[in-house]
Amino acid sequence: MEFLIITGLSGAGKSRTVAALEDIGYYCVDNVPPSLISKFYQLCDSQDNGQISRVAVVTDIRGGTMFNSIFTELELLTKEGMAYKLVFLDADNDTLIRRFKETRRKHPLSEKYMGAVADAVQAERTALQKVRESADYIIDTTQLSPMDLKTVISGMFLGESDEPLIIHCLSFGFKNGLPPEADMLFDVRCLPNPFYIDELKDLTGLDKEVSEYVSRTEAALGFLERVFNLIDYSMPLYLNEGKCQMTIAFGCTGGKHRSVTMAQHLCEHLKAQGKRVSVTHRDILKK
Repeated sequence: MEFLIITGLSGAGKSRTVAALEDIGYYCVDNVPPSLISKFYQLCDSQDNGQISRVAVVTDIRGGTMFNSIFTELELLTKEGMAYKLVFLDADNDTLIRRFKETRRKHPLSEKYMGAVADAVQAERTALQKVRESADYIIDTTQLSPMDLKTVISGMFLGESDEPLIIHCLSFGFKNGLPPEADMLFDVRCLPNPFYIDELKDLTGLDKEVSEYVSRTEAALGFLERVFNLIDYSMPLYLNEGKCQMTIAFGCTGGKHRSVTMAQHLCEHLKAQGKRVSVTHRDILKK
């Protein structure tokens, strides 16, 4: 049985994550007290004929003091041989505050902090730091649209379960900030820039004309060869360190042309090896 425990910061996208997991066949339950997780695991695992084979439960700070038992419960799961993966949803403070203001939802800690959302967000981040450090997967949704998040979730958990490492390829524009979730980051601003070609400027790296323009030079081919070699060499090392996920980012100036092309090439390279891989183009629609 595949068993996911979803947690993280309020407003970081846990509800959308559950919706995405349900769409790919997970049985999901929200707002479960930590002390009930092992009991629910046993209940699902006891079902005959594998009727429930993929399960996700959400537990978070909405449970108040009940959430404090999460580490005791995780230790119990491990002791009893109940295999699970811990997924942590994150986003930066400014994004979380903006989301609460836009939705007009109340933060679970808002009453304790007299309605000060910024204080509530920071207090929750501090309280969950150790949980974040224990996570098998960390998904930063700061720059992800709902559709992007769904794509990431599908890429991570729709693949074959016997492939242990999940790889996410990401393109971005340096002018919009660095992606904090990146394990490896490649600056591709050294490659030919389609922005200065009139017929290519308004296209993206997903268009054949741009991809061919960026990739055809000796410099680009040599760059890709070295990136492929480095990633192929690094994947087993990440696994040896117990890593379950790896985010590889490519950055160009605006995040529309060169970085998109390189991220797509790496994704295709990894797919050809049968790896569990997804790709997101963070800034492709930005001006």
